[in-house]
Amino acid sequence: MIPQQAPLHRDASTKTRALTGVGQWLQSQGYAFVTTTPATHAAVVQNRTTAADSLRDVFGWSLPFASDLLPTSIVATLRAANLLETQPDGLLRSAVRFSTLGDLIFSHSSFPTTQSESVFFGPDTYRFAALIQRELRTQPLAPGSRLLDVGCGTGAGGLVAATSAGCAGAHLLLSDISGIALEFAQASVAMAGATHVRLRQADLFEGLDGDFDLIVANPPYLNDGAQRLYRHGGGQWGEALSIRILREGYPRLSPGGRLVLYTGSAIAQGVDALRDALQADLARYGCEWVYEEIDPDVFGEELRSPAYAGVDRIAAVSLVVHKPSP
Repeated sequence: MIPQQAPLHRDASTKTRALTGVGQWLQSQGYAFVTTTPATHAAVVQNRTTAADSLRDVFGWSLPFASDLLPTSIVATLRAANLLETQPDGLLRSAVRFSTLGDLIFSHSSFPTTQSESVFFGPDTYRFAALIQRELRTQPLAPGSRLLDVGCGTGAGGLVAATSAGCAGAHLLLSDISGIALEFAQASVAMAGATHVRLRQADLFEGLDGDFDLIVANPPYLNDGAQRLYRHGGGQWGEALSIRILREGYPRLSPGGRLVLYTGSAIAQGVDALRDALQADLARYGCEWVYEEIDPDVFGEELRSPAYAGVDRIAAVSLVVHKPSP
């Protein structure tokens, strides 16, 4: 049976309730799964010749499975929320994956993530979480701080921050332009048992009230030919959203507040154009900031695209900005 769900707002969708219930059941079963890159995922499933025989196969590797592999109540819950696909051979396939990050569990889109509004979770998410945790260990937040995860997707960044040591009583706002993402994020909140959390549909900061002590963001940063919402960052090489987040986010920081941005940058002829663009804005703010290259080579397969002609590599980078106190 599905365990009692954490409190959900009365207008939570059938999908959100199903994600929450199935996620909590997986937690009760000791489920754990680390999501890989799409390239690694494709290689792993290509080597599989049999149907799923474990929960990790079903909800991690997105493999087809026989209906008797799961409890009847779980199958019924997924089916009622349109989260099951029936294969031509009669096997079923989950339309949702579940990944774990520490003690937290998150639901997200099944593999492959081909739909425009797919909700992504993967190695970038783990690096983003580690960046947030490092920052909060270095400088904990004051009780009752206001947090914002802008473009939240599953809500992983915001929930990692809100559940970190010393963040008790923090007020978290999760915002995303995608209503589908917010359904997943609402389930993430319930599965984490988090309180003092609000969700808003917004294009970055539009319509969001007040200032924030911590803003975290992990925006799309690729130039995606299909312009899928969860991948396409705009601009020449996917940098536009990251630049917008700094420009629009810095004025929304409280005095002494921080912006933690995890993103990617195309390095062409040895030049990091994103860093140069961000630095030009930062020079006008008169603030302290640190820009770091976290991983020198991610999504190398993207370089086969004509959009990346002349690009040496795509690096995962971070920007941490400290707004001065009065």
